[in-house]
Amino acid sequence: MKKFAAIIFTGMLVLMLGALSACGSDSDYAQGVTGDTITVGNTAATSGGFAMVGVPFNDGIRAYFHRVNEAGGVHGRQLRFVHHDDGFDPINGLAFTEALIHDDQVFAIVGHFGTPTIGATLGLLRETGIPTVYFASGIGALFSDDAFDNARGRNIFPVQAIFVTEGRVLAARAIEEYNARTIGVIYTSDEAGMDYLRGVRMQIEAMGAGFSIVEHQISPGQADVSSAVLDMIHSDVDVVIAAMSQISFIIVANAMANAGLTVPVFTSYVSADAVAIHSIAPDYIGAGATFPIYSTAWLDPDGIVDFMDFVDGVTAFGDPTLAGSAFAMAGWVAASTFVQGLQATDPDDLTWDGFISAMERTPISVPMAGVMDFSNGQRTGTEYLALLRVNFETQSWDTVRPLESLHAVLARVGN
Repeated sequence: MKKFAAIIFTGMLVLMLGALSACGSDSDYAQGVTGDTITVGNTAATSGGFAMVGVPFNDGIRAYFHRVNEAGGVHGRQLRFVHHDDGFDPINGLAFTEALIHDDQVFAIVGHFGTPTIGATLGLLRETGIPTVYFASGIGALFSDDAFDNARGRNIFPVQAIFVTEGRVLAARAIEEYNARTIGVIYTSDEAGMDYLRGVRMQIEAMGAGFSIVEHQISPGQADVSSAVLDMIHSDVDVVIAAMSQISFIIVANAMANAGLTVPVFTSYVSADAVAIHSIAPDYIGAGATFPIYSTAWLDPDGIVDFMDFVDGVTAFGDPTLAGSAFAMAGWVAASTFVQGLQATDPDDLTWDGFISAMERTPISVPMAGVMDFSNGQRTGTEYLALLRVNFETQSWDTVRPLESLHAVLARVGN
C-alpha cells in the first residue's frame, strides 16, 4: 500500500512539474503579466459627487492604453485595465485596493485616486511593494526625497504637484500679482486642506515681518460657508486662498459672489476645469461679482504638440468631448507615465523591481508638464506650476503665467 501511494505521489509530482514547465515563460514575471497581457488597475470614484472627476480621469487612462494597444502594446503584450468604483469612500478604497493586489493580481496600480483613499492605502502599498504610478491627489504623505526602499516609498511615483508645495506657490503668486500682505485662507479640515494651509504658513513665515494670515476652517462639502466668507470680508484681507477640493471650492466661490466679496481669489489646480466655471458662473454673473478667480495648473495646454496628441488620442478612443477635460488630461498623463516606465523595463525582467528600477533610471517626459526624474530617491511631484484666470465670457481658464518652478516664483518675491 505504501509502495502504491508513493507511485501515485511521484506521478502527481511529475504532472505538476510538467505543468510548471509548460508555463515557464510566465513564471519569471510578476503577477499581472502573461505572455500576451499586462493587467493594471485602480480604484476611483466613478459614482457620486466625485464622478465628474473620476469618470473622465479613468477615460483618459483608457484612451492612452487604447492607443498603445492599437499600436501593438508593450513588449508584445496588450494592456488590460481593471477598475473598482469606491465612491470616494476610504473604507471602500482600502478594500478595493486589497482586491486589486490580491484578487485581481494587477501588475501595478495606475492613477490611484482621491485623497481619502490614498491616505487610507499608503501603508498597504508600501507594505506590499506594488508599483503605484500617479496619484490623483497631492497629499503631503506622498512626498519623499529619500525613497531608497519601499518603507520610504520607493514603489510610489507621484507626478502632480504636492499640496504643501502648491500652498507655498499660491501664497507667492498672491504676493506677486497683488502685493498682498494680509492673506485670507479658507481651508477644509481634511488632509488636503491642512496641507495647503501648511504650505501657505511656510511661505508667509519665510516672507518675514509685514505679512499675516487670516484662517477659517470649514468641513469638506459644507453647504453653508457664509460665516467663513464674511470673516474674510470683515478682516479686510487683500486676497483669499481657497484651500480645498473642487466640490468645496464651487460652494465657497458661489457664497463669495452672493456675499459681495471683491478681493482676488486663488485656488488649487484641482479646480482648473470647465466644470468649476460652469458651476460658479450663474451665481457669479447673476450677483454681478467682480473678484477675479485664479488657479494654479501643472498641465500646460499651451504645450500645443502634446495637447494635440492628447486630442487625437481621445478622439480615436471615441470621445472627443474629453479634449476639454483637465481630468481626462490627468488620466492620460498617468497612463503615459506608466507606459514609458514599462517600455524602459527589460522585457525579460517584467517584475516589480525591474519596473521600479526602470522608472528610476529613465527620466519620464510628462505630456504637457515637462520632465519627471525619480532618480536618487526623489518622489516629490512636479514643482512646475502655471497660473490661470477664469474668463467667464469664454467659459475658460486663460493662462496668466506659464509653467514655472517654485524657485523661480520665490526668487521674484524676494524669498
